[in-house]
Amino acid sequence: MTETPPTLTPTEVQRFADIASRLTANVTSVVLGKPQVVTLALAGLFAEGHLLLEDVPGVGKTTLARAIAASVRGEWRRIQFTPDLLPSDVTGVTIFNQATRQFEFHGGPIFANIVVADEINRASPKTQSALLEVMEERGVTVDGRRHAVPRPFLVVATQNPVEMDGTYRLPEAQLDRFLMKLSIGYPDEQVEVQVLKGAAAGRSPDYLGAVTDTDTVAAMVRLTHRVYVADPLYAYAVRLAAATREHKQVRVGVSPRGVIALSRAAQAYALMHGRPYVVPEDIKTLVEPVFAHRLLLAPDATMRGVTATEVLRGVLESVPTPAPARS
Repeated sequence: MTETPPTLTPTEVQRFADIASRLTANVTSVVLGKPQVVTLALAGLFAEGHLLLEDVPGVGKTTLARAIAASVRGEWRRIQFTPDLLPSDVTGVTIFNQATRQFEFHGGPIFANIVVADEINRASPKTQSALLEVMEERGVTVDGRRHAVPRPFLVVATQNPVEMDGTYRLPEAQLDRFLMKLSIGYPDEQVEVQVLKGAAAGRSPDYLGAVTDTDTVAAMVRLTHRVYVADPLYAYAVRLAAATREHKQVRVGVSPRGVIALSRAAQAYALMHGRPYVVPEDIKTLVEPVFAHRLLLAPDATMRGVTATEVLRGVLESVPTPAPARS
């Protein structure tokens, strides 16, 4: 697929790829055996999207989130979501100061560059919805006043499968705010042995050094906007989304916000791999993590055990891939 003259210089592309490579190596030193999950998570960071990590307890969801936070020299906070957590515990509150005789805003833990929302689906829907505004608009409104959060801003949320006790299903509107949904999965035997050795040696994100800083990450986010996407690839992304909307096993397909998310993730993914332009393989790689959590399957499909992943694989087979442009 090609390449009109790129707006990024070779130096910018190489520097971006080098920093991304060092970040990947840093995170994979504590998140073992999952290089593709780490790569996708960092693509979400550079696209300034939000990540949802869903899996059973104990497979490293929080470790991945903390490792990303530790690798970037900036402020980060962790929120443990529980059934009694209130929206104000997340966003902050306005308190009357007796000394100054004025109301003052005290920001909650959401005011950080990277926010680890641990077990987000253990909180009530009301508290979960407190994240909707800040995830979309990078700010919160308390008592009629808007307060901006630091940039870059990334929410890395973990959740247990909804079938487990004490969990609440995330609203569809909130799921749509997440750029990608990833699953870490169980490690194989050899990797699990290395995990045990690392735990015995005290290896954890607490001792992970920073690779870069938030100013650099913010600059890298801006670079991803300049990655070239050819018109046929924009059309390809739209056709993939349209195919989900027309699929007989899907009740609600991918929204335009999901198509934007796919193109943004593809730009970041391409630049991480040293390319100032997107190719069809970037789109195909990212379709499942970007689209799957946005699909609502029809009731009969759910009863028959059909999954969003299976639907998307069929969509990829049915929608023709754009052919490389000829010179």
